Amino acid sequence: MKGAGKLKGSENLHRRCCRLLLRRLGAVSAMLLLLGGCSPAPQTALPGTLEWDRVAILAEASEPVVELVVAEGESVRTGQLLLRLDPRRTDAELAGAEAQVQRRRAQLQELRHGARVETIDAARAELARAKSDAETAARESERAASLVDKGLISRTEAERRANSAQMALAQAEATEAKLVELLHGTRPEQLEQAQAALAGAEAQARLLRLTRQRLDVTAPRAGRVDALPFRLGDQPVTGAALVSLLVGEAPYARVYVPEGRRAGVAPGQRFRVKVDGVDTPFDAVLRSVRSEPTFTPYYGLTGDDASRLSYRAELVLQSEAARELPAGLPCTAEAIGHE
Repeated sequence: MKGAGKLKGSENLHRRCCRLLLRRLGAVSAMLLLLGGCSPAPQTALPGTLEWDRVAILAEASEPVVELVVAEGESVRTGQLLLRLDPRRTDAELAGAEAQVQRRRAQLQELRHGARVETIDAARAELARAKSDAETAARESERAASLVDKGLISRTEAERRANSAQMALAQAEATEAKLVELLHGTRPEQLEQAQAALAGAEAQARLLRLTRQRLDVTAPRAGRVDALPFRLGDQPVTGAALVSLLVGEAPYARVYVPEGRRAGVAPGQRFRVKVDGVDTPFDAVLRSVRSEPTFTPYYGLTGDDASRLSYRAELVLQSEAARELPAGLPCTAEAIGHE
């Protein structure tokens, strides 16, 4: 019995010690949780990618690629030839448009100069003939009317001759009106119509000249050829990107600012950017921050940030060495102050 009592006392003592230890651990845990809730969460680096300003050169016409002058990755200067599209169809259209311009210009000159002397003389002769025919027809009509009274011809024949006389008179009046029109010259409205037609033809020719010029694709800015999507013989559709150029003095980091840190970020703020695969970080200056939020990109989904909105920002790298970096490299940015 004494041994059993000692054993039971030892168990009670062990239980009390365990309860005391659990209370102390609970107090320590609560204190740690309280301290953790009071201390600010550490700010993580802003994720993003390295980018360059891009210029896309679009196809002015759907024509096959007949020559590639440069290669991807090659540096080019402003105005340098990059590739050529087949110009034969556009050349034919341009020749037709220029011929139309010449025709419209000749028509306008004709209207401005008015009718030639020979044309006016011919119109006068035509009028004289028409008047003579009208007079003859009138006399025939009068003679027919007298013969009807004598019963020598029918009334139907007399009416036919009267109609012929009226038609001859109308033809003479029309011929006289044409002569008057020639003598008065071209109306101002006709000149305006001819001028408008000429202007439209010239505009069409200018458009085709521009299209023909842009079939020889040149670099609008100095930069580096990033992509040539088409090869020799390919026929891109109108509006397709023929060449993608990387331009600008330096690349920039496109990063995403979490919603909770947006108020503390402003243009001019300085950052330090770490690019994957490059040991030395780069100094950068915040160029812009979008005012419209977007959802956090997949590579920035860490912890609570997964449910937050973020704002896209651009940090311009300041180092000369940064000009040799390619686009698309992952990077992170940490704020270090303002300029």
